[in-house]
Amino acid sequence: MVELDAMKVELQNLQDSLHEALDALNLPFKKQRIEEMSRELEAPDFWNDADRANEKMKELKSYQKTVADADAMSQQYQDILDLIEMGNEDNDPSVVPDVRSELDDFEEKLEEIRLSTLLIGEYDHNNAIISLNAGAGGTESCDWCSMLYRMYCKWADKKGFSVDTMNMVAGDEAGIKSVDFQINGENAYGFLRSEHGVHRLVRISPFNAQAKRQTSFVSCEVMPELDTTIDIEIKPEDIRIDTYRSSGAGGQHINKTSSAIRITHFPTGIVVTCQNERSQFQNKDKAFEILRARLYMRKQMEEQEKLNGIRGDVKEIAWGSQIRSYVLQPYTLVKDTRTQEETADAQGVLDGNIDRFINAYLKWQANSKATEAAQA
Repeated sequence: MVELDAMKVELQNLQDSLHEALDALNLPFKKQRIEEMSRELEAPDFWNDADRANEKMKELKSYQKTVADADAMSQQYQDILDLIEMGNEDNDPSVVPDVRSELDDFEEKLEEIRLSTLLIGEYDHNNAIISLNAGAGGTESCDWCSMLYRMYCKWADKKGFSVDTMNMVAGDEAGIKSVDFQINGENAYGFLRSEHGVHRLVRISPFNAQAKRQTSFVSCEVMPELDTTIDIEIKPEDIRIDTYRSSGAGGQHINKTSSAIRITHFPTGIVVTCQNERSQFQNKDKAFEILRARLYMRKQMEEQEKLNGIRGDVKEIAWGSQIRSYVLQPYTLVKDTRTQEETADAQGVLDGNIDRFINAYLKWQANSKATEAAQA
């Protein structure tokens, strides 16, 4: 059958891409580590160090998922090929829609694997800590901040990731002035680091009686959740820890005890707050976790600036840089200023469909690094 033969050629054309993606996953190493770590689990003293044991378990599950996904892809390729052969032998046109559906699913999963091979940063596999802060513009910017918070929560839900909101400051009239939250899931930071920067909204303001078009800005800070082995020095004399009563939703306990924590880091001026955990100790631990992540990111940025000074200016992805524009009126368009990726489906993006921008960023970054390496 012509349709099945065409899809067979399409499938076979993907074979080299499949092999390249699977090779890039370094499966022999991961399978060896799974065997080694499985033996470690059987040691009687394995759980004596709970933090180390949890890190080992996290690493093991990551390797197991990668291997399982790779095996499933190889099996799906063969299953589609067998289905095509069966349809041709029986001259059965009813299998054409099934083959088309399976082939589309295969291509989508193959693209996900190819993109995952680009997540080679030291902390790309970690959870992500995100801070959103409304810029100038009053209520309009606060509303834009709440829209972005919803967008990332929707994205996380589609991925099967969990969201922990650690601190939220409501706007005076509507929306959110600032919010700190953590997205937990495999490769969360690797994907979401593409969102770091300033997000710009253009629309007819619902808060303006004259229905004027207004531009609002929200800064998005993305940091990896760091494990306790990362050495970030925080001297006791460099910080001040304040406790205060939590505000907002959370029930009787959270509103009637001084469980909220604010940490001020004097050398950098960084201020971190956390109030959404039930106990003061939990809030303190989480606040220190965010502080460590921010100090780490600050150190990375300073080192990058020194490197840029040595080798000349490169395209900047830094604090305060506008990375994406969302236009809702008089037309709809979301466009990334770095990759030039764009879509007219602004509502879809605001409903969490941001993978096209994340994927475009990963490809753009990989191409940029390859170009820089070739010019070095």
